Amino acid sequence: MRAVVQRVDGAAVVVGDETVGEIVGEGLCVLVGVTHQDTPEHAARLARKLWTLRVLAGERSCSDTGAPLLVISQFTLYGDARKGRRPTWNAAAPGEAAEPLVDEVVEQLRRLGAEVATGRFGASMRVSLTNDGPFTVLLEV
Repeated sequence: MRAVVQRVDGAAVVVGDETVGEIVGEGLCVLVGVTHQDTPEHAARLARKLWTLRVLAGERSCSDTGAPLLVISQFTLYGDARKGRRPTWNAAAPGEAAEPLVDEVVEQLRRLGAEVATGRFGASMRVSLTNDGPFTVLLEV
């Protein structure tokens, strides 16, 4: 699994005219990509890493502060544009395999005590955020 993690001061996901997920104030916006070999164990490991990642103000984590997370599926994290001008998505897991694993990341975070908002899997989403720092990091598990 691959995740792009952004420290934010608020973020929201809109599908059509509906806000489907939103966090207010300090938190993390997390874009999650799934590849073919990923398992529920990878999802649990990613959730633990996100919950304890010390990237908030004062080198604290969401587990320290109770800061919320906005988790959004994004298959394009496994795009490959090294050849030609058109990316290939061969490394991205198909939706029927990826969706349950993204859901597992969210469920594991909630079991840890996190407040989690989400996007809508497979939808055309508009994501808005205020990147705090700016701070962005790539995680792979």
